[in-house]
Formats: sequence, structure tokens, C-alpha cells
Amino acid sequence: MKDILVCVAGATPQIITETMYALSRNVPPVFAKELYIITTSYGKQLIADTLIKQGILKQFLEEYRLPDISFTEDCLIVIRGHDGTPLQDIRDNKENEAAGDIITGFIREKAKDLTVRIHCSIAGGRKTMGFYLGGALQLFGRPWDKLYHVLVSPEFESNPNFFYPPRRPKLIPCRMPDGTKKEISTDMADVQLAELPFIRLKEKLRLGSNSFRELVHQGQEGIDTALVQEPLRVNLRDRVLEVGDRTIYLTPMELSIYITFIEQKLHHCQQPERKYCLECIDCYTPIGYLMGREALNAFVTCYEKIFGKDSLRSRELYEKYKKRGGIPSKILRQVISKVRRKIEDGIRDKNLFPFYTIASVGSYGSTQYGLSLEKGKMVIE
Repeated sequence: MKDILVCVAGATPQIITETMYALSRNVPPVFAKELYIITTSYGKQLIADTLIKQGILKQFLEEYRLPDISFTEDCLIVIRGHDGTPLQDIRDNKENEAAGDIITGFIREKAKDLTVRIHCSIAGGRKTMGFYLGGALQLFGRPWDKLYHVLVSPEFESNPNFFYPPRRPKLIPCRMPDGTKKEISTDMADVQLAELPFIRLKEKLRLGSNSFRELVHQGQEGIDTALVQEPLRVNLRDRVLEVGDRTIYLTPMELSIYITFIEQKLHHCQQPERKYCLECIDCYTPIGYLMGREALNAFVTCYEKIFGKDSLRSRELYEKYKKRGGIPSKILRQVISKVRRKIEDGIRDKNLFPFYTIASVGSYGSTQYGLSLEKGKMVIE
């Protein structure tokens, strides 16, 4: 999994190298492959001058022999007003809302990539920028994403002469807590990383807006109206799914495919030590498997459970597709679409629909299918 670092910053570019220094000292250490900084137009110029043109970022990496990180001026995300104008600073309500929308949209987009782990630092920039970054991660962060604050001893905090504790200590001018100025050795600097816990709401809410304010409104509405995941009971005799007091009727083929995904989650969990499934998709089934002979045999077994071992229905199913080596993908996708429609029609609370429907990940041709519902909520009878 690729680690990326996202920071908010304004007139203090040193917070970037301080964060990277703290992450490199973490246990285990974090070495981001990519760096993104969300800032103002003034901050972009200042950060580009110090970290890139003056070479301070390169100097830091070389001094501590850290892996290279992908970072250019294109990685400096400038906050713009709602009219598209780059903001020099964030001063009023409209500019604050614009900052929230930019930050949230950026995190939302990065969180779509399941191969990326996002590390966010709220140590720089205006306080509202840090708030929006933390809020965006709460709305769209995954279980593996992280949120941090960096704590620097007062003498060195926001000091334009201090970017990180150098390997060879040196004297730099510092302002002391009593307001006096004096030179102090950098070996006195204390840079600590504080990991901040946050509630992850991404899979618990259906969020469609691009505005941070509207996203918060939608999220609160979803929390206020959402119910806990109700148990899912598969009634083989009646060929139905039962969710609370709702009954969803399926055809034998539809039920067989649905049971396949349940059994994958119940009996083929790749991470049995996990207490909750959350966003884990390791048990999702590739379309290629569903098209194969092993899946066909599993469908035949489901037919035997539904109709009895001596029923002709299971034999007819096997004979129909055995020469092809399995069921064609076109038919499988049609059946999955029908199941989704029936579940959407049958679930009263639409906030709960994503838990019971057949979910999919990946691009066409390499799609994987599975269920988001917690495995402890499933039973086949």
C-alpha cells in the first residue's frame, strides 16, 4: 500500500519537514511516497521558495538518508474562492467555506484509491484549515488512514530558522517563552507526533454533495435516521431473504448467487482475527470465479438445498452449463442486477441498502462482488 502525506499550511512551511521528521521517527516509521500541501496562493509561493527552490526538503531527505518523495509545485493545492480566484488568505465566512470544499474534495478523491493510505497533518495553516482536513478524513477516511498533529517545543515553533532537528546540532536565534531572544542549540528541539483518533463515517452514510457544509448536513441527517444493521436471514424453504420484518423473494438462481457471497464471507474470511468487517473486501469474489466450474458446482449445491438432492432442478442446471465450463458472465451480471433491484425495492430504510445489496469493486472485466453486511449478522436456514 502506498503512503501519501497531506498537509495544510500557510506562512509556516517548516511544519512540512517537521511532520516528515516526526513520521520518520514514528514506530513503525512512515515514509510517504507522495506529498501534497493544501495552501493559499501566498503559502504556495513561500513553500515553493523554501522547500523546493532553496532545496530544504531535498537537504532534509539527504541528511537523514530517507527515501525520495514525489513533490513538485503541482502538488501544491491552492485554495480558490467560489469564483475560482486563488486566495491570498482565508479571512471571512465565504473564504472559509471555499477552503472546506477544496480540502474535502481533495480527500474524497484520494480516498477512492484503495491502494493508498492517507496520512493527514493538521499542524499548519489556519485553524479552520486543520478543522476541515480532520472533518474531511472523518467523512471519507478508511480504517487505515491516519490523522496527526505535530508538537514542537515553544522556542522552535514557527521559527523561520528551524525546519527540523539537524543531525549535527547548530545554534539558531530563538524567541524564548519570556519574549527575549537568544541563540539556542537545535539539539534542544523536541518534535513529537500525536496521532489523533477520529470516527470514520464513510461506509455508514450516503454522501452526495460537494459542499462541506452540505456533507455535514447530510451526514447528520443520516446519523439521526439510520438504524443498526438488522440481521439477514436466508429462508431456503421459501426462497426468500428476511431483513427485519421485510421479505424479499428471489428466484433459485438469484438466491444461489446471493448465498455464494454469504458463504464467502462466513467460511472464507481472509482476516478472521478482525472483529468487524468494516471496509474489508478480501472475501469479495472475482467474476472469473463465478463463471467457472467450481462456482457452477456451488450453485448446484444450493439448488439441492432448496429443492432436495433428488430434484431434477439441480441436474438441469448442471447439464445446461457444464459444456461451457460454467455460467457466462452476461447471465451472471443480469442475475446480480435483478437481485440488486429486488433488494433496493425491499429495503425500507435506503440508508441500509448498501449493506444488503451485492456490492462490486474494480473495473469491468475484473470486477469482484461481495456483501458489506457484517458476517455476524448473517444466517442461512
